[in-house]
Amino acid sequence: MTRPHTSDDGVTNLMEYLTFSGVLLILLVVVMITVNAVFMEGPADTLQYHAFVDIGNGISTRIVDMYVIAPANGSISTRFDIPDDVAGRDYLVEATLSGSDQQILVSSGDIRSRISVAGIGATMGVTGNTTGAGWNIIEYDWKGF
Repeated sequence: MTRPHTSDDGVTNLMEYLTFSGVLLILLVVVMITVNAVFMEGPADTLQYHAFVDIGNGISTRIVDMYVIAPANGSISTRFDIPDDVAGRDYLVEATLSGSDQQILVSSGDIRSRISVAGIGATMGVTGNTTGAGWNIIEYDWKGF
């Protein structure tokens, strides 16, 4: 035997549909917000950090190589290229000297990589900064700059 339909049945079905749709819509919004942070920003930041380490190590190696072959009386320069951007973002490379500690700092926003340059800070300090755009030059002159 079937039950007769009352006017409350239609309202109940509508409220059930609206509640269920509202919960799914809220879940969809939460997923859309977290997908960008988890699947896009996190890996991009990791990629950027490791690329900064590679760039810092490459520049550190060039500085040490120049120190090794630098003439006693004369000058030498080298021209090199580094990536224009990393993960679609610009970055800054800084060579700093603090006491006898020579470091290469590669940074963009909150992502930073600090590379120590082995053993030359006490005898030959290197300072300066650059970006990834265009060619970069490291120069040495025995008279100083």
